[in-house]
Amino acid sequence: MNKLFFSSALVTAISMLPINSALAQLTDTASWAATVQNEFGVVPNITYLKANNMELKVDVYRSRNADGPAPTFIYYHGGGWVGGSKEANVLRLMPYLEKGWAAVNVQYRLGDVSLAPAAVEDSLCALRWVARNAEQYGFDVNRLVVSGNSAGGHLALTTGMLPAGSGLDRQCLGEETPSVAAIVNWYGITDVGDLLDGVNQKSYAVRWMGSMPDKYDIASRVSPLNYVSADLPPIISIHGDADPTVPYAHAVQLHEALGRAEVTNELITVPNGRHGGFPANEMLRIYDSVFKFLDKNLPH
Repeated sequence: MNKLFFSSALVTAISMLPINSALAQLTDTASWAATVQNEFGVVPNITYLKANNMELKVDVYRSRNADGPAPTFIYYHGGGWVGGSKEANVLRLMPYLEKGWAAVNVQYRLGDVSLAPAAVEDSLCALRWVARNAEQYGFDVNRLVVSGNSAGGHLALTTGMLPAGSGLDRQCLGEETPSVAAIVNWYGITDVGDLLDGVNQKSYAVRWMGSMPDKYDIASRVSPLNYVSADLPPIISIHGDADPTVPYAHAVQLHEALGRAEVTNELITVPNGRHGGFPANEMLRIYDSVFKFLDKNLPH
């Protein structure tokens, strides 16, 4: 079992334990926190792309004791493509770091800097940067796992699912064509057009598209549901069935489409779960399933 997940889950778990057990758990966590600074190095704010006169950054986390290329977790933050930051989501890397993985935490252009599809373009460029710098930072290019929550889940899906001919990587530096080994999608958007009008309209999606006359064409171009094919990497999705921000149906539709295409995939449903903030017992169940899925499907 991982020693540390998100801080909210940790606090919830401790509050549910008897005093003695809580102290023991806290001691384990504190011990790991005290030693992790010696086990991992951090290289912050490396520029991977300049767009709209903005330098886009990644933070790299890697084990000091790695004896070879490490499986690498590439994370895209949420915030409806119009908010959020990589710095606010560092704790989401910890389950992977604790297992000895490397991690890359990605910044991308938000809607107030550039409307859609800029965030998708940036996410693809970050993946190419990882491949281009794999030797320097010890990334295993055969075990690159992309992940994110909410809008970041959408970006992880598009990064791992868009074909080479999509044209959305034209501004990326380098010529690398890295493959994603697996996708971990936390309640990500799979049909962007569904959120622009009608009963599922969401203000964040409307803001990301702005008043562009071709917004529905762009929405279709960046919707993961439109890129389901038999040659996709394994995909595991986590979604609450009472999510008010990203409809649960998005996860179900993706799961069903992947199944029809015979793509290895799994959908973890959180009963009565809303938009993240899942209880500690659910987080433990989810991470147990995620790592079993990755252990089974990643190259060894």
